Amino acid sequence: MERRAAVLGSPIAHSLSPCLHRAAYDALGLRGWRYDAIECDERGLAGLLSGMGPEWAGLSLTMPLKRAVLPLLDTVSDLAVEVGGVNTVVFRDGGRHGENTDVHGIVQALTESGAAAPRAATILGGGATAGASLAALRELGLSSATLVARDPSRARETAEVAERLGMALTVQTFDKLDTALDVDLVVSTLPAGAADSYAEALTAVPAVFDVVYAPWPTPLARAVRAAGGTVVGGFAMLLHQAVRQVELYTGRGEVPVEIVRAAGEAEIIRRAARTD
Repeated sequence: MERRAAVLGSPIAHSLSPCLHRAAYDALGLRGWRYDAIECDERGLAGLLSGMGPEWAGLSLTMPLKRAVLPLLDTVSDLAVEVGGVNTVVFRDGGRHGENTDVHGIVQALTESGAAAPRAATILGGGATAGASLAALRELGLSSATLVARDPSRARETAEVAERLGMALTVQTFDKLDTALDVDLVVSTLPAGAADSYAEALTAVPAVFDVVYAPWPTPLARAVRAAGGTVVGGFAMLLHQAVRQVELYTGRGEVPVEIVRAAGEAEIIRRAARTD
């Protein structure tokens, strides 16, 4: 029987996940596996899930589905409950199990860059990735963090994540960003282009993790790198969370990360050349 997996979200055409997963399946010799990108918003999610048969092994979820999927699952991991978002659905034993591999992706991305021992950290933005970033910071040993958001009321869900994680969270607005930069790591969870105007201010921070992976490098990444700081890009997070998803879907624990990394980097270069 063919085994299937897919990434769901809206918009989804830009997703790099199919390239990463297909490279992993090929490297593992899983010839009967297929991975697609499926356009799906909150309204279509329940119907899509109900129509999936026994050939389905798992789903990768991106915006806007990470929180919307929670009531549609049979079980959810403790970490995904704490973070308040599921980016991975594993079909097993006739049920749907929710996981969060974003946290793993962030931890691995910071670890391989040498920025995995922050004394203090600030997160920019209050969406689902901010919650995963908080959990990653906890895993790296922090018990508190600062969150910078345009509107403090929009940070409510992230504040609830911090409470579930047992972390102290200080919420600040962007007009007071300078008061939140006495840290050695800033995690920007802002969408592409949204952090550009803050790039110069962030050059004083030793390490910056920008979750954007295309176009790359971002103005923020270029500014921090030119100032001698450490820059971690969103591709590393995407890579490691995808590798963990493949492990969960297939039950295989020897996914060749460097082969998958090379495939993803080649696809990013191909796309950039196509748009130039």
